[in-house]
Amino acid sequence: MAIQLHILSPEGTLVRADVSLVTLPGMLSPFTVLPGHAALVTALEEGDVRYVENGAEKRLHIKEGFAEVGDDKVNVCVEA
Repeated sequence: MAIQLHILSPEGTLVRADVSLVTLPGMLSPFTVLPGHAALVTALEEGDVRYVENGAEKRLHIKEGFAEVGDDKVNVCVEA
């Protein structure tokens, strides 16, 4: 089972991928989203968005943003 990850910035789409997990820099602490994660909307602080695509870990540094999680989809709007 995969998660659809979509990361957008004012400049356009930064990432659109099917991933096995996503770790986001939450305001209180980083948190990981796995398939079947509960729905949520949260603010993000500066840090790395880490995700695993085809077995390889990738990172994207962000300044701030917010994320919406639900139905095995993670939509992230960021200032990168």
